[in-house]
Amino acid sequence: MKKCIMLALILLAIGFTKAHACDICGCGVGSYYIGILPEFNKKIVGVRYQYKTLRTHLGAGGTTSYLTTDETYRTVEVWGGWNIGKRIRVMGFVPFNFNERLNQGITTTKNGIGDIALTGYYQLFNTQKTLGSKLLVHSLWMGGGVKLPTGKYEPVGKQPGVETANIFQLGTKSVDFTLNAMYDIRLQDAGMNVNANYKINTANNYDYEYGNKFSGNAQLYYKFKIKQAVTIAPNTGVLYETAQKDMDGKYESDVSGGYALSGTAGLEAAFQKFSVGGNWQTPLSQNLANGFVKANNRMMLHVSYRL
Repeated sequence: MKKCIMLALILLAIGFTKAHACDICGCGVGSYYIGILPEFNKKIVGVRYQYKTLRTHLGAGGTTSYLTTDETYRTVEVWGGWNIGKRIRVMGFVPFNFNERLNQGITTTKNGIGDIALTGYYQLFNTQKTLGSKLLVHSLWMGGGVKLPTGKYEPVGKQPGVETANIFQLGTKSVDFTLNAMYDIRLQDAGMNVNANYKINTANNYDYEYGNKFSGNAQLYYKFKIKQAVTIAPNTGVLYETAQKDMDGKYESDVSGGYALSGTAGLEAAFQKFSVGGNWQTPLSQNLANGFVKANNRMMLHVSYRL
């Protein structure tokens, strides 16, 4: 048991110390923030909505110019999960992206399907024991996945002669891989949920390679039961994402990489068959693309149905 817990902590440590990243920490061509997943024993299907904004082309100290651009990324994501037996979980995510860029009163949009992702998990343990009069439950899932190049990528989106973060895309046009871990520990109704994701990117057919990406989040929650039919779980925590430079052919992209630390707050509600929830993320500290990019608040809403 102790070895399993140490393995999860090591995975988190590797991500924090050696991670590389792309897509400017959660905006642009993909975000792998999951949050607290709804509980399900067999199958589940749901829809998630994510809203993210940022500002690019910033000068020293965050100064603005005629190049400064406000970008908005909206994603409607259909997802599903299937537990096979007690230890295997398969999940799939199909995103539809709605990107918007505003510069000097001119709005540019890109809409369409994003990069489909498939992941598989294996449950290393799921134990229960009593501590005094309270029940202690904790579980650890670990696995990996693949991201498919289903979203459209436009190399002309990079403006010749102008430094620009290559994130205003629907997809990366590359096959990428993920390593994932989900750990949950709960003492009666109070618990903590931890997620870690390490994304290994490859170069696309335009010889552009987004850097590898790590994201990790930890959230504290408390479950309030209402007449045994409804469970309300407010939660709060932190989300950390880190980045290194992308590669454009043999050259590093100067306007990529960095890190962002965000505070999160949300609410989950579970009924007999349905689950709904929401989450708000606000930056606490960041340094993205050497100050060229500034991320703003983000939001995620979801509804799911247990089959």
